[in-house]
Amino acid sequence: MKIKNLISTITLATVLMLGTTAMAQDTKMVGGAEMYPSKDIVSNAVNSKDHTTLVAAVKAADLVETLQGEGPFTVFAPTNAAFDKLPEGTVSTLLMKENKEKLQAVLTYHVVSGKYSAEDIIKAIKKGDGKATFKTVNGATLTAMMDGKNVVLMDNAGNKSKVTISDVNQSNGVIHVVDTVVLPGM
Repeated sequence: MKIKNLISTITLATVLMLGTTAMAQDTKMVGGAEMYPSKDIVSNAVNSKDHTTLVAAVKAADLVETLQGEGPFTVFAPTNAAFDKLPEGTVSTLLMKENKEKLQAVLTYHVVSGKYSAEDIIKAIKKGDGKATFKTVNGATLTAMMDGKNVVLMDNAGNKSKVTISDVNQSNGVIHVVDTVVLPGM
């Protein structure tokens, strides 16, 4: 009986250890912080030092509750450096209360309903002979394509944004970090 209990204990310990290892592999570092698959998009993003501008914009646009919702969502999350590429004064202007609708339009242009992994996006690009179109929550479309081994997004004005970190899984979707803010043609 003792050997049977010992084997059960060892088996349980092995299962727990493997489960913990698998969970650790799903956790990615973004902006110096671990992104936990068990947390929602906003709860993870607030910890990323590279996404303070995005988080401030999400709060100013009153989109926190939405992005903490059930989803699933695919979020193409611009870094602070991506926002810095915009013409001087653009971010501060968008953050003004009177420009809330424009800010919401920009932010929701970075969100697609459903959970699309990098593999899903690449498959769609291949199926579309080099391009895949995704309808954003904003209602406009984003075009995805490959540039070498990188997934690149193109907005309706032809501006391009490269995915720099992919498949940051969340409890309500997935984040793909991008290096440029795409605009919905405002």
